[in-house]
Amino acid sequence: MGRIRTAVSRAKYAAVGAAVGAAIGGLVNRNAASTGGAIGGLTGATVGEIRAGDSRLLDGVLPGDDETADDAGSDGDAA
Repeated sequence: MGRIRTAVSRAKYAAVGAAVGAAIGGLVNRNAASTGGAIGGLTGATVGEIRAGDSRLLDGVLPGDDETADDAGSDGDAA
């Protein structure tokens, strides 16, 4: 995916997140709408980054072929 398409994809997620956050915060008051828009925008940008790019963010969290977990298990058995 080209750089421009990636940036536009991330921007879409950020814009939708900001709109949703501002709408929810707007139900309370103006300050909450501003804060909700900012938090929603950051959340949307993060989701866009994960979905648009090849992110290895969850590799350390998800169980699977983690070499350090295998090494720790074999050391525990030897002790």
